[in-house]
Amino acid sequence: MASLQVFCVSNQYWNSIRVPKARTNKFSLGSSVIRSEEVGSLNLNKENDRKKPQILIAGGGIGGLVLALAAKNRGFEVKVFEKELSAVRGEGQHRGPIQLQTNALAVLEAIDKDVAEQIRDAGCITGNRINGLADGRSGEWITKIDLLTPALTRGLPVTRVICRMTLQDILMDAVGSDIVYNRSNVVDIIEEPDKVTVVLEDGRRFEGDLLVGADGIWSKVRSKLFGWKEAKYSNYTCYSGLLDYVPPYNDTVGLRVFLGLNQFFVALDVGGGKMQWLSFHKEPPRNTDPLGGKKKRLLELFGSWCDEVTMLIAETPEHIILQRDIYDRDMICCWGRGLVTLLGDAAHPMYPTLGQGGCMAIEDCYQLIVELEKVVESNSGTKMSEEISHALKRYERNRVIRNGILHAVARMALRMVSFYIPNLNFGWRIRDPAFHIARFVSGLVMQRMMNWIINGDGV
Repeated sequence: MASLQVFCVSNQYWNSIRVPKARTNKFSLGSSVIRSEEVGSLNLNKENDRKKPQILIAGGGIGGLVLALAAKNRGFEVKVFEKELSAVRGEGQHRGPIQLQTNALAVLEAIDKDVAEQIRDAGCITGNRINGLADGRSGEWITKIDLLTPALTRGLPVTRVICRMTLQDILMDAVGSDIVYNRSNVVDIIEEPDKVTVVLEDGRRFEGDLLVGADGIWSKVRSKLFGWKEAKYSNYTCYSGLLDYVPPYNDTVGLRVFLGLNQFFVALDVGGGKMQWLSFHKEPPRNTDPLGGKKKRLLELFGSWCDEVTMLIAETPEHIILQRDIYDRDMICCWGRGLVTLLGDAAHPMYPTLGQGGCMAIEDCYQLIVELEKVVESNSGTKMSEEISHALKRYERNRVIRNGILHAVARMALRMVSFYIPNLNFGWRIRDPAFHIARFVSGLVMQRMMNWIINGDGV
């Protein structure tokens, strides 16, 4: 009955959240509302004597580049410092495609309509098919989630997956190589009342009006602000593979998560005749490949599961299978100090169980640039540095609750796998009665949660 207790706690948790009713043709993000008629309109023609702040960004991943694009389109002077762009793109090869759910795509449209269209065209739509949870051994559906209706109801784009390297290339081309400084590793920051300076590994220094740390879970900026702390190991390691294969169910299934006790397996169509899979297993962190190879290890772990799982593993060449341990950090309510703040995984790294890590970084970018626009428009007579500091605090307040909820749910979802027991074994297998109750409850909870995420509203 442990599985029933976990799902009941989950249901109680989500019943405590106020989920706004569906709204047509708009996406709400904290205190900002993005309407469909605003898409592509960046309001660049407002006249104001105050100079726009110069923005320094540490990190040229998805969050850093989306923020740079939003800043550039709104007339801010911006510089991005990335340790090694080829490593960022190589990470895409290792981690596979990224899922951009409706909430992130809506924000990208508001930031740059043309870039959003390129991303949509390059992506593979998965939100128009069945997505959800299934039992790992039988393949039987547990919960099906509708990602299409909530998006269409609000006139928003439908969930897609896109190759990380393709996404990086589109963003890099839009931002421009003159803005992104490659081989520029930020190793220190110098904070002053009216400016902030970044110090690069090669000794170069750059001054700006504010600094945004978008440098990921191992953020150097975060460690300079709050001291170095080790990331938390999730107790799960992830193996992943990408193969040329079009399954017979490809037209009807977008993403399916197969569940088992202390392990789960994700399979999704990524377009171009390819399937991506990720397997998660509860074990100590790994520094070396398992004896006999990764595929052998995976077939030992998942060999008794349904054909949809075992076939994907068996057909993937050994050298294509990659492994990484899964980490996050505790959620913090303060992301910055003075003229420095954090964004994306640098502020709130989360487990991949909801597919919202990159999406939350993109939402952060929009909220941050909206708050910085208010600095330019302000006629309060306050020093710009003080206005910027206030703007960064507003940005944090507007983002911390939504990110905090998803961070907590992502952790809870991973822990729930530790209680997944679909059958009772008395020498023969019978369905655990709690399984049927959990299926019903999870259906209500997960659909409600996805509606809330897609709509973009805070609590």
